[in-house]
Amino acid sequence: MKDLDDTNKAILQQLSDGRKPFSLIAEELGITENTVRSRVNRLMEDGILKICGLVDPEKVMGLQIALMGIKLKTLNLDEKAAEFTKLKGVISAVVVTGRFDIIIQVLLSDSDDYTLLDFFKKELSKISDVADVETFVVYQGHNYLIPYIL
Repeated sequence: MKDLDDTNKAILQQLSDGRKPFSLIAEELGITENTVRSRVNRLMEDGILKICGLVDPEKVMGLQIALMGIKLKTLNLDEKAAEFTKLKGVISAVVVTGRFDIIIQVLLSDSDDYTLLDFFKKELSKISDVADVETFVVYQGHNYLIPYIL
């Protein structure tokens, strides 16, 4: 873990538009372009920042998101979360408190013939020690953007 200083925080806020030129960020923050470039590179090397394209799933025909609360028979939560991230369509897996152990976010696509049933039959079945799954299909999102990973 790394503590972010005010300059790094300001750079990250400027990168809400990942295509914004470093020269413009530098000008707005009153620092050099080289400072912005080196700090962004360092944040990426440290695994803090990843610059990527995100899509609004509601604006792409055939995309659907499902959130799944997973209850496990084991307490190897970190290991299991890592296993879930390797399944086709899984955007993220997070260890949580509450009635579930892990919540995963899954991208499904009618146009790629990858449905919720496909995920259960072909992917989720690969993970051992799953005790219970509750699925929440996202009908509408607000400021909800995801990487297109299929």
